[in-house]
Amino acid sequence: QVQLVESGGGLVQAGGSLRLSCSASVRTFSNFVMGWFRQAPGKEREFVAAISRGGGRTDYADSVKGRFTISRDNAKNTVILQMNILEPEDTAVYLCAANLNPALTREPWEYNYWGQGTQVTVSS
Repeated sequence: QVQLVESGGGLVQAGGSLRLSCSASVRTFSNFVMGWFRQAPGKEREFVAAISRGGGRTDYADSVKGRFTISRDNAKNTVILQMNILEPEDTAVYLCAANLNPALTREPWEYNYWGQGTQVTVSS
C-alpha cells in the first residue's frame, strides 16, 4: 500500500509562488512515475506535470509550462511542484499521484495511488 500526503497549499495573490510537496510512504519510491493533477469545482481532474522514476524526464501541461517545475528526491521519497507566476485560473485542489507504469502519462486512470490533495487559491 502506498500513502501519499500533499502539503504546501494556501492562498496567494496572482503573480506569486507556492511550493507543493508530496511525501510517499513506500519503500520503493523510485519504482513510481509521479504526477501532479488538479481539480477545480465543477471541472474534471486535469493533468499538471509528471516526472520519470529517476527524474530525468518531465512532462507539463501547456497551461503551466514555463511557470511550474516538477522535481523529486528519491532519497527522501518526495516530489515537489514549484509553482511560479500563479494565475487565478490555477485555483484548484492539487493532487499527487503515483504510477507503476514506467511511461510518463497524462491519463488519471493510469495512476495507481492518489493523495487527498491540497487546496491552492490564487486571488486576482
